[in-house]
Amino acid sequence: MRLLTFTANGKTRAGLEIEGQIVDLAGAVASTGTGPGPSDLKELLEAGEAAMQAARRVQDRITTLLRSGQRPTGPSGEQIVFSRSEVRLNAPIPRPGKIICLGLNYADHAAEGGSEPPKTPLLFGKFANTIIGTDDSIVLPRATQKLDYEAELAVVIGRRAKLVSIESGLDYVAGYMNLHDVSARDLQSETGQFFRGKSGDTFAPCGPYLVTRDEVPDPHVLDIRSYVNGELRQSSNTRHLIFNVPFLVHHISKTITLEPGDVISTGTPSGVGTHRHPPSYLKPGDVVRIEVQGLGILENTVVAE
Repeated sequence: MRLLTFTANGKTRAGLEIEGQIVDLAGAVASTGTGPGPSDLKELLEAGEAAMQAARRVQDRITTLLRSGQRPTGPSGEQIVFSRSEVRLNAPIPRPGKIICLGLNYADHAAEGGSEPPKTPLLFGKFANTIIGTDDSIVLPRATQKLDYEAELAVVIGRRAKLVSIESGLDYVAGYMNLHDVSARDLQSETGQFFRGKSGDTFAPCGPYLVTRDEVPDPHVLDIRSYVNGELRQSSNTRHLIFNVPFLVHHISKTITLEPGDVISTGTPSGVGTHRHPPSYLKPGDVVRIEVQGLGILENTVVAE
């Protein structure tokens, strides 16, 4: 499934992308007479596998109706199917409890900065204030002169994870999405800690979809690219991750309990702006596009604060 969060007619809700249409998940569930659907994707994930299976049944039903030329409605005849032009796509998980990021998790990215690949995962955090969706603006703060881009594969946790084995790590993953780890390099290097340079408002665009794990059988064979104003800047594949997804779930859950809706962003490959010759930082008006294979297109424009 391609799960999403969208706003239409002043109301924000959980949805599905089906046949190029945006479907109100709660309305579609209610139209089957099986009870109210989830108000948001975090609620869906917290409700567990039964709720996910119900969403898949709804997807199958709506797909059949749309392919037959019908336009399904909610239980009171209300609109539950929208064209893309009728909605605004938000971040799939607008306020995750945790955003855990990886530094230097591609050997080529470590090498371009003159660093040795880490022997243990280099973890840092972002907060929910960083989250925005596709088409939202990245705000370039007055406090930085060196705003940079980083294309990343993000993992969304589907169930509570504590002391998870490597072998079962993927069982705790709900799905995957694009994430742009926006980074203020001058602020990042002020103290040797990443926090200030990584956690500015709007510094974690993500989406447009949360693509469920069943549609991404192997997260370690995905092409990953970034573009700035249409120019290809990063091009790699997740096979080059130093620490892969099941290991990360295992490693993090040894000390941090992961909850449904938590996000793990797995790091960026080489090609970032700060290591170009000469360095190339983002400026107002730049359009950044992030693409991880099969996860849609995440695109954002940079604006001045």
